[in-house]
Amino acid sequence: MSDPAWYEDATIYSLDVKTFNDGDGDGWGDFRGATERLDYLDELGVDALWVRPFYPSPLRDNGYDVADYYGVDDRLGSLDDFREFADRAHERGIRVITDLVFNHTSDEHEWFRRAREDPESEYHDYYLWTSHPDDAHQRGNIFPEYEDGVWTHDEVAGKHYFHQFYGHQPDLNVANPAVRGELYDVLRFWLDQGADGFRIDAAHPMLMPKGHDATTLDETDLGDAIELFREMRRVVEAEQSDAVLLAEADDEPEHLDYYFGDGEAFHLQFNFVMNAHLTYAVGVKDTWPLRRAEEILPDVSEVGGWVNFLRNHDEWNLLKLPEEAFEHAREYFGDDAGDSWIFERGHRLRLADLYAGDRDRIAVAHSLLFSLPGSVALQSGDEIGMGADLSLPEREAVRTPMQWDDSANGGFSTAAPEDCYNPVVDEGKYAYDRVNVAAQRGDPDSLLSRVKALVAARDACPEIARGDYRALDTDHKETRVHRFDGDGEGADGNETVLLCAHNLADGHREEVVGFDVDPATVEHVVGDGGHYVAEGGVTFELDACDYVWLRGEKR
Repeated sequence: MSDPAWYEDATIYSLDVKTFNDGDGDGWGDFRGATERLDYLDELGVDALWVRPFYPSPLRDNGYDVADYYGVDDRLGSLDDFREFADRAHERGIRVITDLVFNHTSDEHEWFRRAREDPESEYHDYYLWTSHPDDAHQRGNIFPEYEDGVWTHDEVAGKHYFHQFYGHQPDLNVANPAVRGELYDVLRFWLDQGADGFRIDAAHPMLMPKGHDATTLDETDLGDAIELFREMRRVVEAEQSDAVLLAEADDEPEHLDYYFGDGEAFHLQFNFVMNAHLTYAVGVKDTWPLRRAEEILPDVSEVGGWVNFLRNHDEWNLLKLPEEAFEHAREYFGDDAGDSWIFERGHRLRLADLYAGDRDRIAVAHSLLFSLPGSVALQSGDEIGMGADLSLPEREAVRTPMQWDDSANGGFSTAAPEDCYNPVVDEGKYAYDRVNVAAQRGDPDSLLSRVKALVAARDACPEIARGDYRALDTDHKETRVHRFDGDGEGADGNETVLLCAHNLADGHREEVVGFDVDPATVEHVVGDGGHYVAEGGVTFELDACDYVWLRGEKR
């Protein structure tokens, strides 16, 4: 599977083992169950799986509170089960990206237990402490509704420890060379088990000021802060030349290029800027947010790539929108009771909830997503239009089990419903007997079939990864037409043009744009949008939420 450029236009499918498929009937998803569903993922056409944390954990933060970096939570299987999963994925040409949480550990991690028990232990300096919290650095916590600061007193140590997330997640002292060595060993270990790369959680907080004196990595004697991620890349590429590092770095737009380290640190970054703007644009039926996102994002084409997405497993974070749009989105997309708003920054709703279950609007959003430069991440369940369960606490609302069919528990598990890790959605228009894989798999008009067609269309259009991209002027605020100019992608090595047209309006829109190709070479790639190609141009006749991609060869 060696291909150093595989990630440039990959389709990455995000799944949580706990809620994907239960292979042993105990109510918890597991690697055995996930392995049983690899044929489905292969059929969908994905290139890689982003597997969210599956390590031993008290699960007070969905597994992002790691208690042991070197194991599999025994409720989810074993190391042998992980290796079997990775091997079977590789047989299908699917890579495996695991989630690593290096900003913090669980307070049940052995490192922290030893740190708190012995101040003379080397592990004490794996974390950050103060005996004088009133004089220590203070700032807001990442979970302001649940934590009133970044210091928590530990009875055993008799000191306060620093944490940017929940109080049960003490921050690691990543300026400590011993800690860095531990992290590099973890990377090597999982590559040896079959991983092909890593999503590094909370990359931005890892570089934030930490500890009593608010020390940044740049202020230590270890060199520039980015050297932490550069060394991670050197470690993974020394073990596996085409392994990738994917950053969760929700920083300000003007700082995002930093995380690529001039092409020597992260290979990929989640595009939170485009996420907020793209998902908002489709919902409000206006393309200006797309233009704004592209204006404020740095050009990273020479150093790395974006991973674009519509929703993920957390809240839909709106902080990258301008203030007026932020306030509008808070009200426009929220549920009537106000239960969806969380952390003063976003909605804990799935994509289907944001678009009121409008299958056509969900589909046009996916078409826009797949037609943007970069790679794509899909949240499991969004390809069939699953909804959230706001009765569950915090972010668990969007982390319900995958809905496979209309049998008990949506086919996720044969266990009693009360024994499932999270309950399946069983009421309302998103209930598992109404929204499931089995019902959509054989329907060519289903959302699943449309997403599958978009995955295939993207694979068939190398221009998206390697062509020159630009948006075209249109006559309507609801329409978006952009093009890619390819180099030698045609059947006879001719230059090609890919046009992607989208209508976000609730009604018909017509757009006429230039199309400098031989009309005889034009092929319809995907989408139901009407179009008429003439010499030098094309007329798009787009009904509500229509989209269409056309491809032709230049003369």
